[in-house]
Amino acid sequence: MEGFTMAIAAFMGVSLAAASGFRVFLPPFLMSLSVRSGLVDIELIGTQFEFFTSTPAIIILGIAMMAEFAAYYVPLIDNLLDTLATPAAVIAGIGMTAISLEGSDPIIQWAIAIVAGGGMSATIQTATVAARGISSTFTLGVANPVVATGENIASVALALIALLFPILAILFTILVALLLVRRNLGKESEKVNISHS
Repeated sequence: MEGFTMAIAAFMGVSLAAASGFRVFLPPFLMSLSVRSGLVDIELIGTQFEFFTSTPAIIILGIAMMAEFAAYYVPLIDNLLDTLATPAAVIAGIGMTAISLEGSDPIIQWAIAIVAGGGMSATIQTATVAARGISSTFTLGVANPVVATGENIASVALALIALLFPILAILFTILVALLLVRRNLGKESEKVNISHS
């Protein structure tokens, strides 16, 4: 895999990893469909990821995606789901980044997948957990469906941009990550100020 091609593949993988920070199963589902249909040119036949584009994998990912979307609209379940989604998002982020870099040097492939893919998933997922926690604290969960809807939209938009326009996606991903972290740091400082007053 040449340098420019590898960079584009990494941009796509890391951006999909970020989308998994919002919703774990939607980005792998869309990536699986895209690779299977030929929209995204990644050759997985004969590799460790061959199952990823199989019919059973697509069905399982589709069911998991719909269940996850629905669960975030159920009070209390949404907060419980966050504890399970955090490690799952990191695993999904690593996996999708590794898949996008299939065909490159394995050391580079897995280093980028673990550090950039897993790191980006963890950053976004941590920010969404904080946002839901703040919403649960200040609105007793009333605003949580609004938070969930925003996350759904962000995941769909980011995943589609990642698959269709990887260079644009990485810029969008960095911007979203910075905004989420900044917003949550601001809200945390507000909570501290309120508790001290």
